[in-house]
Amino acid sequence: MPFVLLTAARNEQGFIERTIESVVTQTVAPLRWVIANDGSTDKTPAIIDRYAARYPWIERLDMPEHRDRSFAAKAYCINAAYEHVKQLDFEVIGNLDADVSFDSDFFEFLLPKFVDAPELGIAGTIFHEDGYDSSVDSFEGENYVAGMCQLFRRACFEDIGGYTPHAPGGVDWIAVMSARMKGWKVRAFREKHFFHHRSMGTAERGSLAALYSYGKKDYYLGNHPLWELLRVIYRLGKKPYLSQGVALGAGYLSAAIHGIHRPISPELMRFHRKEQMRKLRGILHSLLHCQRVDNFTITSSE
Repeated sequence: MPFVLLTAARNEQGFIERTIESVVTQTVAPLRWVIANDGSTDKTPAIIDRYAARYPWIERLDMPEHRDRSFAAKAYCINAAYEHVKQLDFEVIGNLDADVSFDSDFFEFLLPKFVDAPELGIAGTIFHEDGYDSSVDSFEGENYVAGMCQLFRRACFEDIGGYTPHAPGGVDWIAVMSARMKGWKVRAFREKHFFHHRSMGTAERGSLAALYSYGKKDYYLGNHPLWELLRVIYRLGKKPYLSQGVALGAGYLSAAIHGIHRPISPELMRFHRKEQMRKLRGILHSLLHCQRVDNFTITSSE
């Protein structure tokens, strides 16, 4: 299936070359790859230009300069890049962050999934970071595709209106949940993975500050309080012990106390919380089933 790639890049000189090398060595190349240079002040534009001179399907798109890094800026970049290519004949849109890498058959693996399942709106894979594996450490499951690398069926991307700009974050999550609410299927396949070279949310800040920010994001994206409590408890047991859970919980409570504006509709929040309760029931059922199996094994051995 013909596809295009869209990337937002701001001061990514330490990572973007690995991302570009991963794409140019793919067994299936995109029709066009628009890399939106979001006011970079480092060597990012020069790195993009060096590869664009060798690969005519790579193009740099310069965005208006601004001082701060924000998730809304990513949404503006991706939407602007899409406007730049929408006249081309393609069926799949790939949103690709500038700090990831993957195997040479990554897109060859994912693209046929859209042919096999016409209802598939967003596809991707699990991902790894240093000390993190989304297939194990995330509660989202296979019905969520992480925002660092998302492939959209074009009809789905247009159906949800592209990315919704929101400075504090959640633009990728809003896209996924909006697609699911509209009836599109979302799937993160486990047979492949990509590597995310910068720990989530740590661009220009530390890991605990990132977790505090994620706690705030959990609130304004409508996480159910019970779900958030279990997230905090889970994080308390991760190294460094206690501090991760405290940072996450403090962010959520701070946002709740200050009544931070939620950028999502009541309909989407109800859909999201219903999904979380469904997941919790599934987790509880699995835990009880494992406990019954263990008890049976102990009783049988006695």
